[in-house]
Amino acid sequence: MYSLSFEVGLKSKDQFGYAISFYEQHESDISKDSVVLQENSLDSIALYKKLAYYYADVNKAEQACIYIEKYIGASLDVTFVDNSRFTTIQDSKSYQILVDKYLKKFDWWAIFCFYVAFVGFFLSIVLNLRKSYDRLANFLMSAFVLLHSCFMVHMGLYFMNYEYYLPHTLYLFTTFSLLYGPLIFFYVKRVTQEYKFKLADILHLVPTVLLISILLPVYLQPASEKLRMVIHYERPYLTLISISKLTSLLIYGVFIIKMYFHSIRKNMYISKIIYSWQRNIIIFCSIYIASYAIYSILNMLHLGSGLLFNIQVASLAMMVLYVSYSAFVQPSLFGRLQLLIEKPEITQAKYEKSGLTQSLSLELKSKLLYLLKEEKIYKQNDISLQKLSDLLDTTRHNTSQIINEHFDLNFFELMNKYRIEEATELLKQEKHKNFNIIDVAYEVGFNNKVTFNRSFKKYNQITPSEYLKRMTI
Repeated sequence: MYSLSFEVGLKSKDQFGYAISFYEQHESDISKDSVVLQENSLDSIALYKKLAYYYADVNKAEQACIYIEKYIGASLDVTFVDNSRFTTIQDSKSYQILVDKYLKKFDWWAIFCFYVAFVGFFLSIVLNLRKSYDRLANFLMSAFVLLHSCFMVHMGLYFMNYEYYLPHTLYLFTTFSLLYGPLIFFYVKRVTQEYKFKLADILHLVPTVLLISILLPVYLQPASEKLRMVIHYERPYLTLISISKLTSLLIYGVFIIKMYFHSIRKNMYISKIIYSWQRNIIIFCSIYIASYAIYSILNMLHLGSGLLFNIQVASLAMMVLYVSYSAFVQPSLFGRLQLLIEKPEITQAKYEKSGLTQSLSLELKSKLLYLLKEEKIYKQNDISLQKLSDLLDTTRHNTSQIINEHFDLNFFELMNKYRIEEATELLKQEKHKNFNIIDVAYEVGFNNKVTFNRSFKKYNQITPSEYLKRMTI
């Protein structure tokens, strides 16, 4: 007969009943003489420990693991799993589950998360240091990437079980979870509409401020209390946080998609690279929102693992890596835009001997704008610099100077610019959707389709056919 000694205090009748019930359930294994009941000395931690040792010694792995987990829950000592007394059950499935759950471990998912986080941190710095045409847009994107990178660090620690050893990581980056939507929303608004911030936009930070005020008491808890929450999977306000973040993502997601398609229909003067970049960001954000919906449901059900749980991590990682890839392979997306215009000093030197006065120059400019906008002289496929000069009642030299100084273009570039703008409007109009591309080319003043296609792509970075496809989106 195996003998076991432990102490159970009698602080209440219920505790006494528990001790007797335990004895009756294990009567075949434990002799009555071995049970010592001492009043006012209840120590459930010691009881769980001795029961875990006992069942490990008799090679009953499942029962031993039950009391190992009970001991951890009561003592908050996760290293108890690694006790040398459990070598007899170390090959059992139930014990390996506890080892995988509580002890520090190497995990490929964690390595991947740390790698993505490192790339994201580096990119956040580079985007703010790089000379840019729009520093504000770069800042918004860098902040968006930075927050996701912080989350990837947290997930890496989670996959390696370090949340038990670093309990202050509980909810560490949760306070910023309601910023994801506003950051990407204002980024898209900035790059598609050149939006300038207003004082009222601060209202978008109100949900984040409220979340911080709610979670502040949790952050102020000592490490032991946070560890208890982690072990018992107690996440204060978890449902509220999950629903709030999902709602925020959905609302801003709808705004972003509507704004994106409106921008595409309204302004097609956008390069194919920029178009693809904006489209792909929208796609990644949509995938992330869908994956977070799954993640939040699993989180609230305490199912913090598995393929579905990791989809959100994968979608976040892909977004960070895509932005990083784009920043280095296509630096023009974030770098300074080089405008191909003629430098004023060169133009000024070219016409320094011209007899054209400033007042006459402005008068001729007004006449030229009237001819372009009202008379639409560019529709004449035989228009030439001489004919335009005759209409302006001036010399070829003066006409050329007016075009160079006020439009930064030459004669042919100016005509084609207005022709392409007219063609774009024709293609947008419903009544012209059945037109052939060559019909539109002739309508706006081009003599052949080849020249029209080449000019259209020069100004829009896409062909007329690609433009028509986008109009059907």
